[in-house]
Amino acid sequence: MLIYKILTGDQWAAWQSDGTFTGAPIDLADGYIHTSTAQQAQATADKHFAGQDGLILAALEADSFGDDLKWEVSRGDALFPHIFRDIPVKEVVWARPMPLVDGKHCLDFA
Repeated sequence: MLIYKILTGDQWAAWQSDGTFTGAPIDLADGYIHTSTAQQAQATADKHFAGQDGLILAALEADSFGDDLKWEVSRGDALFPHIFRDIPVKEVVWARPMPLVDGKHCLDFA
């Protein structure tokens, strides 16, 4: 199962350059890397990234995280995937732009 991390363009560029992602500011503050399922990603984009251009959607294989992935209750009492370790860029399955169309992010999971 794929899970998804929404990143700014700068965060994605740093991940590629550094080779490892330690987290966005919110991740560092909370002590884990926030991710979403395909069903949750649009609401995450709408709530936390509204109107922000230049975003990247990075796909990650949930099974590759083993015990470092925990499903925890979050928004709307839904279980969200939280990653409790850094992520090497080699673990990114794919990354795609999230263009704004009429003020809403377009997420391409194909």
